[in-house]
Amino acid sequence: MGVAVVILLALALLPPPPSATAACSTEASFPSNRAAYAACADLPHLGASLHWTHDAASGDLSVAFVARPAAPGGWVAWGINPSGAGGGMPGTQALVAAPFDGNAWSVRTYNITGYALGPPGPIAFPASDLAAELAAADGRVAVFGRINLGPGAGTLNHVWQVGAAVSGGSPAPHAMGGDNLAAKGQLDLVRATASAGADDSATEKRNIHGILNAASWGILLPVGAIVARYLKTFRAADPAWFYLHVTCQLLGYAAGVAGWATGINLGNESEGVVYATHRAVAVAAFALATLQVFALFVRPGKTHKCRAYWNAYHHSLGYAVVVLGVVNVFKGMAILRVEQRWRTAYIVALFVLGAVALVLEVVTWGVVVRRRRMAENKTFNNSGGSNGHMPPHYSM
Repeated sequence: MGVAVVILLALALLPPPPSATAACSTEASFPSNRAAYAACADLPHLGASLHWTHDAASGDLSVAFVARPAAPGGWVAWGINPSGAGGGMPGTQALVAAPFDGNAWSVRTYNITGYALGPPGPIAFPASDLAAELAAADGRVAVFGRINLGPGAGTLNHVWQVGAAVSGGSPAPHAMGGDNLAAKGQLDLVRATASAGADDSATEKRNIHGILNAASWGILLPVGAIVARYLKTFRAADPAWFYLHVTCQLLGYAAGVAGWATGINLGNESEGVVYATHRAVAVAAFALATLQVFALFVRPGKTHKCRAYWNAYHHSLGYAVVVLGVVNVFKGMAILRVEQRWRTAYIVALFVLGAVALVLEVVTWGVVVRRRRMAENKTFNNSGGSNGHMPPHYSM
C-alpha cells in the first residue's frame, strides 16, 4: 500500500505536459492591421502561445503573446530577460497588459529589477506598436508589440506570466504555483523555435522536494505509527513490530531530512518567494521528529518508574508529527498545483490507512478486553472464587 501511494505521488509531482488550451496554429485571426507572423509556438506553461517575426537586418522583433488571465479582470505579461540570470523575473523587460483604464485593455512596460514589479517605465529596448485586446471569446488576451533588439540577436531568455487582478492601477502579485514559477524558456530567433528553459533545475528540485516529503511525512511515518500502536498488542508479533516500526520511522525521517534540505536550498535560490505557513509547519514537524529520534537514546527500561512518562511523551510527539506532516503534504500539493486526481488519490490512501487503523483499533480492543477477563477469572479462581467468596478487589 505504502509503495503504491509513493509511486502515485511521484507521478503526481512530475511536470505537467504542455497545456492543450494553447494552439498557436489555430489561433483566431488577428486584426487586419496585424501582418501575419513568421513563427509561432505553444508555450509549455499557463496555456500561453507566442507569435513572432524577427527582422535580422533591422533587429526588430514583432510579437503577439496570447494567454488567459488567471481571473476575469486580471493581467497577462511577456518579456525578455537579457541578464540571463536563470531566465527568471529579476532583469526582465516586460510588456504587461491589463484593463488599467476601466474596461479598455492597454500595455505598459516594466523594467523589473527585483522580485517586485515596481512602477511602469521605459525598458532596455526601444518598444513601439504596443496594444492589447481580447483575442477570443474564451477570455484570452493578445499582447502586441515591436521591440528593437539591435543586430546580432540569436537566442533570448523570455518570461511570461498571468495574474488575477489589478489593484490601484497596478498588477497584483501572481500566484506562486508550479506553472507560474516555471513560465520561462528560450526563444531561438535563428531557428524560429521557442522551448522550455534548458536550465529548469528549479522545477526538478521542487518535484524532488515534493516526492521526498510526500513519501516520508505523508506515508512512511503514519504507517510506522499504525504499526507501533496496533501490532504490539499481538504477542506473536513481538519483537517484529518494534523493528518494523523503527525501520518505517527511520526511513521516513531520513527521507524527510532530505526533503527538508531540498526545501531550504529552494528557499535560498528563490529570493522573494516565501511560503510562510508551509515553511513554519515543516520546521515544527522536523524539530519534533528530531526530538523523537534523540528520545530513543534515553528510553528507560520497561520496568523503570519513568517509562510511563516517556511513553506519554513519545506517543504525543509522534502523533503530532504525523498530523503536521499530512497537513504539510496538502499544502505542498497546493503550492505545486498538483492535479486534483492526485490529491484525490492521496486522500483515498489516507482513508484506507484510517480504515485499517479503525479495524485494528476494534480488534486490538477486543484482544485487550479478552485478556483482562481471563486475568480477572484467574484472579477470581486463585482467591477462592470456587467456594463462593469474592476476590479482594471486588469486595465492597
